Amino acid sequence: MKKLSIIVVLVALVAWSCNDVRRSPGRVYMPDMAYSRAVETYTDLDTFRAQSINYNAKPVPGTVKRGELLPFPIAQDKQGELVNYELSKTIANPLPTMSAAQSKEAERLYLVNCGICHGAKLDGQGVLHKRSDGSDGPYGAAPANLVKGAAFVAMPAGQMFYSVTYGKGQMGSYASQLSTTQRWMVIQYIKAKQAEANGGEAAAAAPADSAKATKPAVDTAAKK
Repeated sequence: MKKLSIIVVLVALVAWSCNDVRRSPGRVYMPDMAYSRAVETYTDLDTFRAQSINYNAKPVPGTVKRGELLPFPIAQDKQGELVNYELSKTIANPLPTMSAAQSKEAERLYLVNCGICHGAKLDGQGVLHKRSDGSDGPYGAAPANLVKGAAFVAMPAGQMFYSVTYGKGQMGSYASQLSTTQRWMVIQYIKAKQAEANGGEAAAAAPADSAKATKPAVDTAAKK
């Protein structure tokens, strides 16, 4: 009888404890590790700042992603200035000659990011300006003809990279869409196409760029 009473009491305790669901874990030794602050798509960074968390979704200044080229060593000009834009002429393309696979990838990157304006043939006849039926597209300003426009054929690779990185005229920055390496790949692809269309003129200008190129230094523009 005594054993039966003990068993009944134990069963009652177990049943009571199961019904008493605990909603709080109590004290947490390391709350930053216990509760994730994972960044989801479109996370409002103000939620982190409200918790005194210094996070801006940018790489640490001066760091370079493994396998990535060094950042562009020239910063963006201030409004109304052209000093750094002119200085960018001295920066040569750091990529070696691309393989067939890399050239194919560079062509794909160009078509995805640039062809819609500058055209698949680099002639400025992209769908945003010209439709396939010959009618005008929604973009009023004519994009640059990269294979026949003398200014663009003669433009050094570094200055072209500056324009793609920071934006120039009606064209915005592509630094968030293309990595440093990808931007240089696209520019090398453009220069190769310019050389084909102009009997090697663009290729002939390349050694002059390399001869006066300065040694790239790491800048503090995180992504760029």
